[in-house]
Amino acid sequence: MAENTEGDLNSNLLHAPYHTGDPQLDTAIGQWLRWDKNPKTKEQIENLLRNGMNKELRDRLCCRMTFGTAGLRSAMGAGFCYINDLTVIQSTQGMYKYLERCFSDFKQRGFVVGYDTRGQVTSSCSSQRLAKLTAAVLLAKDVPVYLFSRYVPTPFVPYAVQKLKAVAGVMITASHNRKEDNGYKVYWETGAQITSPHDKEILKCIEECVEPWNGSWNDNLVDTSPLKRDPLQDICRRYMEDLKKICFYRELNSKTTLKFVHTSFHGVGHDYVQLAFKVFGFKPPIPVPEQKDPDPDFSTVKCPNPEEGESVLELSLRLAEKENARIVLATDPDADRLAAAELQENGCWKVFTGNELAALFGWWMFDCWKKNKSRNADVKNVYMLATTVSSKILKAIALKEGFHFEETLPGFKWIGSRIIDLLENGKEVLFAFEESIGFLCGTSVLDKDGVSAAVVVAEMASYLETMNITLKQQLVKVYEKYGYHISKTSYFLCYEPPTIKSIFERLRNFDSPKEYPEFCGTFAILHVRDITTGYDSSQPNKKSVLPVSKNSQMITFTFRNGCVATLRTSGTEPKIKYYAEMCASPDQSDTALLEEELKKLIDALIENFLQPSKNGLIWRSV
Repeated sequence: MAENTEGDLNSNLLHAPYHTGDPQLDTAIGQWLRWDKNPKTKEQIENLLRNGMNKELRDRLCCRMTFGTAGLRSAMGAGFCYINDLTVIQSTQGMYKYLERCFSDFKQRGFVVGYDTRGQVTSSCSSQRLAKLTAAVLLAKDVPVYLFSRYVPTPFVPYAVQKLKAVAGVMITASHNRKEDNGYKVYWETGAQITSPHDKEILKCIEECVEPWNGSWNDNLVDTSPLKRDPLQDICRRYMEDLKKICFYRELNSKTTLKFVHTSFHGVGHDYVQLAFKVFGFKPPIPVPEQKDPDPDFSTVKCPNPEEGESVLELSLRLAEKENARIVLATDPDADRLAAAELQENGCWKVFTGNELAALFGWWMFDCWKKNKSRNADVKNVYMLATTVSSKILKAIALKEGFHFEETLPGFKWIGSRIIDLLENGKEVLFAFEESIGFLCGTSVLDKDGVSAAVVVAEMASYLETMNITLKQQLVKVYEKYGYHISKTSYFLCYEPPTIKSIFERLRNFDSPKEYPEFCGTFAILHVRDITTGYDSSQPNKKSVLPVSKNSQMITFTFRNGCVATLRTSGTEPKIKYYAEMCASPDQSDTALLEEELKKLIDALIENFLQPSKNGLIWRSV
């Protein structure tokens, strides 16, 4: 009897008005329990309410997700600030409202939806289910939806948006984030990720339609609506056909003796990389069997980010040694980024950084352009791009070779947006990158693409092999010709937003109010650029050339010794990142000296500006 009484009490508690002492929270609880039709996430909120966990309820229900460098990204679970069925429905309703306003032909052109292989049993939340709900919201409003029938690499969504002339698209993915996360990445009709003002306007529209509409929960529409189309075969065929534009040595590829190992990191990449290798004339790369198939738990790696280097590439490196393969290629779980490693003569592996791979890609794409250009092609029409926290090696190559180099804000959405401007003005963009192993060869896709990057590295390695040159040796040649660019990128974890804010505010008011530091330890600072406030001491008007980005923290210091260092917050994770690079001229070839100088400067940067022990920052575990 006692148990029944408790059940009745709980039932009454959940259906009565809520009196937590916080009217905003009471309203949010009521909304969640009325609107959420997913039994697992609804139960999570009910349990918190039953146990009087008001602080956690407030954290989950009284704030919303905002668009970062890669759309909406958060942990899966119950609450308005998490990724779940209800917040994806709300986001899509906001998208619908905004797109209806922007495009009179929305219901003719349609919308693209793709997804990766993430999932969380405790929330009944998977990328595929969230993609179906995204499609359902739009199908219920008579919008044609191109919903991929199986998981795809992230670049397939922007590619499909362009090819199918859709007004926009969404990819459900959290890329290389930890397994608990998921995301909602939005592409505009151009095939590039959305930038301001679209992101802010969509958020406003989401807030105007938070209550699910009739039909929004009806995911059966995905199976019954005549407006649903599956673009998989068509887009895959066209994408692979377009890959041929960046293949220059197909015959040589077919004869190479090099063997490649590929790991897809428990994600989407396996089938697509196999197909890409076939297009380029290669034999298939050897897959890592334990990591070949999708696994939302990423059970063989401590984190699903190939950028973490040798520690997460263990299985692929051991397989390569066993198979006598010299090159390992790793695509991240949604196959938009690429890591690469090469076995050296001393038996050790060289895992290339994003900046080192970019130096090779920059050399390769320009070399191929030179050898294949038409008679009247003008080098002054050629461009390469990088984000401002990435290596300046492309700038050095551009200065010597006569093409243009441009920088953008961090995040590939800015690169995609700038490429569109350049293409519309008749320019040719050969290559673009961000140091966090995001690469774009050619412009068939306007976002980073690990599938095409993987096969281009394979072709580059095969070509160099005919001359008995390794990738590492070629990298040295690039540095000897254009100047050594030695960089180091790492991060600290910080879960306290006020701490992050105070670290950056201290730098803006260093020795006195509104004064930036003039020294970092013993290293003299020449210029300071603060993207958060729009200040740049190197400009005559003291205003930054790059757009202001008030929602994120980012300060760049240019030192008198030629080093450039940036501190910034991550747009997708609780990290403070630092980037530092020594840019030397070709006549400075003492790498040991350059590396020592860079190490000392980074130590000073951490000790004086980030103060990890004082601020309770967690060092990156290597």
